[in-house]
Amino acid sequence: MSMFEKIAELERRFEELESLLSDPEVLGNQTEFRKLSKEHSGLAELVAAYREYKKILSDIDDNKELLKEPDQEMREMAQAELLSLEARREVLEGEIKLLLLPKDPNDDKNVVLEIRAGTGGDESALFAGDLFRMYSRFAETNRWRVEIISASESEKGGFKEVIALVEGTGVFAKLKYESGTHRVQRVPETEAQGRIHTSACTVAVMPEAEDVDIDINPADLKIDVYRSSGAGGQHVNTTDSAVRITHIPTGTVVACQEERSQIKNRAKAMKVLKSRILDNILMEQNAKLAADRKSQVGSGDRSERIRTYNFPQGRMTDHRIGLTLYRLDAIMAGDIAEIADSLRQHYQMEALQAQSEGM
Repeated sequence: MSMFEKIAELERRFEELESLLSDPEVLGNQTEFRKLSKEHSGLAELVAAYREYKKILSDIDDNKELLKEPDQEMREMAQAELLSLEARREVLEGEIKLLLLPKDPNDDKNVVLEIRAGTGGDESALFAGDLFRMYSRFAETNRWRVEIISASESEKGGFKEVIALVEGTGVFAKLKYESGTHRVQRVPETEAQGRIHTSACTVAVMPEAEDVDIDINPADLKIDVYRSSGAGGQHVNTTDSAVRITHIPTGTVVACQEERSQIKNRAKAMKVLKSRILDNILMEQNAKLAADRKSQVGSGDRSERIRTYNFPQGRMTDHRIGLTLYRLDAIMAGDIAEIADSLRQHYQMEALQAQSEGM
């Protein structure tokens, strides 16, 4: 089956879905309606591009016929329009190939975001705070909700570790390439001689696990409760509200003490635990898929230094794609859409190339 035969088949399915979504029986079944609506919306962009493509091909044929006309002015107009139509046809073919790439099933999911200070002591913790603000402001521009699940603050500001849930539309799709080691080069406020220090933080972006993704046996969990410590309000050291959950088979440990309620802390900790376990499964799957390829595409390897933020030069460099931008202030204020889009396009093109090599 050729690419366009496959799309024609998908267009027929799209039309079938449109008919089903207006069926009273389907409208009365919310579960079925949501399922079909999701499939319909998933095909909408591809079908729209394909229909425009068919219209372009028809217009090209019409203009080629006009080139046979005796009227010179008519021929010149047809030739000019033909050039424009051919250019648009090439663009659409590229867009359609991208739309045919297998969708990441996690792209529409919420995200568990973890930022940890690494090498660099207090300066690293301050930078972890800067990164968290950067992502929080990016979330605001996208109308996403950010909820801190767990945070360990540094004495001089910033975070030793901060874990947050980011909820909204397409969160994982836009943030999934942020996983890795982020390096900062700047002069700390405490540096009297003006020397540039280098420190680093690690960022982990994990799709929020749903119950259908991960089934955890309660017998595999060890749950400890204890009194909260540090910042947290009047309830600190008064009740055993903090929760630590250990998943015995994997050794994964998650703690949460942000809420006054032990029940709420337990629920938040379970969200993070499930997301970490799911993330490990996905990374193992990615590693297997990439085993026969030269490099692991979009794996989010957290040992990899993915980006450098150089404050003296006002420069951000993403080492994976060679992208350098000289507007660091805007980036740290949350303007990272260009970075996210460039990374998405890069990995889409790699996926297209891999797909064509596999044909």
